[in-house]
Amino acid sequence: MRFLGNKESITPEISNLLNEKGLLGRNLTLFDAFCGTGSVSDALKDSFHIVANDILSWCVTYTRGRICAKDCSFAGLGFDPFEYLNGNDDRLEGFFYLNYSPGGSQRMYFSAGNAGRIDYFRAKIEEWKTGGLLSDDEYAYLLACLVESLSDVANTAGVYGAFLKDWDPRANKPITFNRVDSKESGHGELKFFNEKIENVISEIECDVLYLDPPYTQNQYGTQYHILETLILNDSPSISPITGSRSTAPMRSDWSKEYKAHILFDQVVAKTKARYILFSYNSDGLMSKDFIEASLKRYGKPDTYLCKKISYKKYRNFKTKGDKEHFEYLFFVEKKHPDDVFYESPLNYIGSKSKMIGEIKKNLPDGFDTFLDVFGGGFNVGVNIQANRVIYNDINCYVKQLVESFKENDTYSYLLYTRQMTKKFGLEIANSESYLKARQHYNSLPLEKRDPRLLYTIILYGYQQQIRFNSDHNFNNPVGMRWFNDKVLEKMISFSRILKDRSFRFECRDFMDFSGDVGQGTFVYMDPPYRLTRGSYNDGKRGFEGWTKDHEQKLFAFADRLSAAGIRFMISYVLEHNEKINDSLETWIRERGYRLISLAPIPGRKRKEILVVNYDEEDCTAFHN
Repeated sequence: MRFLGNKESITPEISNLLNEKGLLGRNLTLFDAFCGTGSVSDALKDSFHIVANDILSWCVTYTRGRICAKDCSFAGLGFDPFEYLNGNDDRLEGFFYLNYSPGGSQRMYFSAGNAGRIDYFRAKIEEWKTGGLLSDDEYAYLLACLVESLSDVANTAGVYGAFLKDWDPRANKPITFNRVDSKESGHGELKFFNEKIENVISEIECDVLYLDPPYTQNQYGTQYHILETLILNDSPSISPITGSRSTAPMRSDWSKEYKAHILFDQVVAKTKARYILFSYNSDGLMSKDFIEASLKRYGKPDTYLCKKISYKKYRNFKTKGDKEHFEYLFFVEKKHPDDVFYESPLNYIGSKSKMIGEIKKNLPDGFDTFLDVFGGGFNVGVNIQANRVIYNDINCYVKQLVESFKENDTYSYLLYTRQMTKKFGLEIANSESYLKARQHYNSLPLEKRDPRLLYTIILYGYQQQIRFNSDHNFNNPVGMRWFNDKVLEKMISFSRILKDRSFRFECRDFMDFSGDVGQGTFVYMDPPYRLTRGSYNDGKRGFEGWTKDHEQKLFAFADRLSAAGIRFMISYVLEHNEKINDSLETWIRERGYRLISLAPIPGRKRKEILVVNYDEEDCTAFHN
């Protein structure tokens, strides 16, 4: 049958890719999360156990019917249902006759004769099932055959959102009850679900996740409402014009910009599958860059694959000359959850995003609370799994920015960002619109400055930095960056993990924690570096700088923690531009703290180190 986004033509590509990865015939389970008409499930049913799901009931039934066709002997029925149904001319003036044909309405989805036959077929199949003459698989198979037969005589342009105003010649042909196409082979174990994928993804046991979601704003529930009514057989209330049942239960957020991105991140993050295979279209709501960034966050980068498959799209005079269209086929093997690192959507100077692996590797066992004293962009604390993680930063604007990603619904946040971008005309290197937005933000009283507006402005500022003047007005100049898809991916994944776990946000001077750190707390400190200068530690931006005196206070704070039996880690710089921090070196040696030299980061000249007050033997929890 005709179905939007049908993957029938690329099932050989999918099968070949899985074969190249050595995944066929290994007794594995494939989860076909958006099964549609079951093209992929049917093609792979002899190579995998299959779990099939779709939000549309008719899709699940149709897929089950295709997969189980070979199992249908109709022993309980005692005769061939196809010969029986095609061997008579019986009709019923049922729901289809009265609502989808000229027999009882002005709608022209089917001729009156064919609609009466459809009602008869549906009633007879239900009669056989209610009478115990059909197995569940046989019932699904006959309904799938009915869907297939109905599509052969529908007076539509391929979907059922509306009917044609004139009769298509094929709609006037008498309907025949035909067999649905199915691969002539057996199958492994089967399970079927009729759910929104985001509601069940974390529960489904599988080895391979195959994703083929909607990629445009087309709602499949609207386009195929008649098939849903056919399968449910529930005589619903319908709209006066198109005759559609309520499509609210069938609406998919995968057909909405930004919501599709948010759901993709959630599904890829939470699936139990080891391997992910994803079909998408070059015309889709999500870009290739976003998809790649997301798959590489949760998957092993060296296993990432994107295969581009060209295809001919229907064209008319309006689309003639459009760019070539592609179907993308993505593959990745997932990382172990401990190896998945999240990145702040803030481009914070001194970010530890490239050092998370080494930091986690050197963390000790057995702490209940993780205190990130100089939280900044929060690249470290967000990646720590503890019963409680506390974020702190002396810059309340930064604290509010980070907290805003937890406190605001991500979809609403993105819509707000887009709204503000349009309102001020923000775009790359547009100084006039940027200054207008910046001036508006600075004109607001402190208590009314929305961190979401600040974030939107930051996205178009110089290197997306966070910089204020001595009056606490944001003063970063316009830049050459914008809200691109890689930043979008960081924001979505970062926001989700902040909402999923327990975090508390503080805005205090680090010295305020001197008598406020309990046993079971691990203290992580990433202070400004005395050997380097950033917009947050030069003392000229309305906040305290970072001097030798501040550094000595930090050393004293760490000593008090150590004396109280509280473990800590300090990220710092020992050497930069051939200058050595002698006081730091002396303090580490005299106290007997352990110094861990980190591997150099490309593009950075400074010598990054970790200082800890515990032995290497204590570090096992975060080792792979």
